[in-house]
Amino acid sequence: MRDFPSCFSENGVQVADSSSSFASSSTVTKTAQNLVTCLYQCRIRGRSCLITVSWTKTLMGLGLALGIDDSSHHCLCRVEIKPWLFSKKKGSRSLEAYSCKIDVYWDLSSAKFGSGSPEPQQGFYVAAVVDKQMILLLGDMTKEAFKKTNASAILPLTSSAVFVAKREHLSGKKVFSTKAQFCDNGQVHDLVLECDTIGVSDPCLMVRVDRKRCCR
Repeated sequence: MRDFPSCFSENGVQVADSSSSFASSSTVTKTAQNLVTCLYQCRIRGRSCLITVSWTKTLMGLGLALGIDDSSHHCLCRVEIKPWLFSKKKGSRSLEAYSCKIDVYWDLSSAKFGSGSPEPQQGFYVAAVVDKQMILLLGDMTKEAFKKTNASAILPLTSSAVFVAKREHLSGKKVFSTKAQFCDNGQVHDLVLECDTIGVSDPCLMVRVDRKRCCR
């Protein structure tokens, strides 16, 4: 995939196309204290596409970026959420990709986060809709998302998006825990990374999956 354009508006929401300046992923990582990037494979009008959702946490506050990779035109919907901008924790935005309008909705006003992670765990939704079809739905507020977007409700309430990959860049703690899924419909595992710095001259990293140590 291409790198994300880096652009913020004064209102905290910006849509950019391929003519905008681009920032490398390393630059994004440097500016964000904590960064979680998830990649999803979706379908837009029968065509396969990749949607990247990035959650960031800096000293300025929380951020959300949704990027749609179009081989002919790269689009980006970026939302910057700061502690004093509560109104920006919910909203919607439209952008163009694959020769159609994509409506993006989000509600993070009641979101709950894990320890140190910028990615919400519950109480939120992020949705992308094309032709009243839900192409991407994240979060546990599924009923609220379908009601807000007016998307066609097909039971069970979900989208056809497939989770492909996840990358996390966090700093500031010796122990980090998250959940990981190693195949499309595989079991969700508890993943713990611990940096042992007792021996300053020889620090080591321990990895545990479901409380079992895998490597050191």
